[in-house]
Amino acid sequence: MFIQCNKIYVNGIFLPAVLSLENGIIKDILPIGKQKADIDYGDKRIVPGFIDIHCHGAYGFDTNYADPDGLRNWTKNIVKEGVTGFLATTITEKKEVLLKAVKNVAEVSAQGYEGARILGIHFEGPYLDMKYKGAQPPEAIVVPDIQEFKEYQEAAAGLIKVITLAPEHDPDFALTKYCSANNVVVSMGHSAITFNEALMAIANGANSITHTYNAMSPFTHRENGLAGIALRMHDVYSEIICDGNHSTFDAMHIFYHSKNSGKAIMISDSLMCKGFETGTKFLFGGHEIEIYPDGSAHLVKEGNLAGSTMKINEGLRNVVEKAMVPFDKAIDSCTINPASLLKMDHQIGRIVTGYDADLVVLDDDYSVLQTYCKGIPQL
Repeated sequence: MFIQCNKIYVNGIFLPAVLSLENGIIKDILPIGKQKADIDYGDKRIVPGFIDIHCHGAYGFDTNYADPDGLRNWTKNIVKEGVTGFLATTITEKKEVLLKAVKNVAEVSAQGYEGARILGIHFEGPYLDMKYKGAQPPEAIVVPDIQEFKEYQEAAAGLIKVITLAPEHDPDFALTKYCSANNVVVSMGHSAITFNEALMAIANGANSITHTYNAMSPFTHRENGLAGIALRMHDVYSEIICDGNHSTFDAMHIFYHSKNSGKAIMISDSLMCKGFETGTKFLFGGHEIEIYPDGSAHLVKEGNLAGSTMKINEGLRNVVEKAMVPFDKAIDSCTINPASLLKMDHQIGRIVTGYDADLVVLDDDYSVLQTYCKGIPQL
């Protein structure tokens, strides 16, 4: 298949070109006129497929539900927002629930599904701080344990790629060091850790921060906290939810301009309620949540912000048009940067010959006109 467009995002610039897609990869990138195209997208924009490393669910499904049909429905529909790969993300729950959840992801991954690729699992909790638990159920929070984590990873068939934990509760950073040594990214989050303690966690293997600004010790001019680490430590990966509810657009601007260009990662932190109307209620970790008019999801009883219903293409629009971040920084944060964190940047996250043909065609208003997963059109 040959796809032509005047604006194909290649290594930081928009290039007029023809893409040759064959057997799921980008076989060639040719000058316009050298090959007749099967499809011509004119002046629309073609960018790499979006990668969401922190999303719990959508369309009524939550990763913790352990429902294979729900997971398959999610992979099939998430392409509507341009996502071509993601990490199915758990939340804190009792051990038996989490074991079933990660096993379900592993089984669906092995058996097959349509749409966006399951790149692995983001294991958020249960090793968190009680003060900064956010909407995570407090009754299931426990102390980090290597042997227990090994059980989760075995049930997941090795698919746990990222773990969010509060390192101040990890004795001698034991689980942090174990995960780092076994190719699991340790992301600091839901944590009351001090700035200096976080530096020690980084020295012992932590190399990412979960949903910057949210559910963590805050930044002030005298106590810099984990949020300060995200802004100060330029070479540490840091996630940010770009819905405008979890952080102001000015906070997003500061974040993007504080990070090295390769370390900022846009996430949706989307919940099972994505795709439903305002006022819809669901159970999240055994606690009832409700969608607010601004698209955010909150615990019904406590009122805590629980997560988002944001689509990644909407997040991209927010970052560029409202947070005033340059397009290249914004697009990299939902393509090559998460691919780099997952050590998959040799295969996905760029439009380059030899890479997987994961592509998104964007209209001028950032709506998704077409998504290609390994060269197959999805919409």
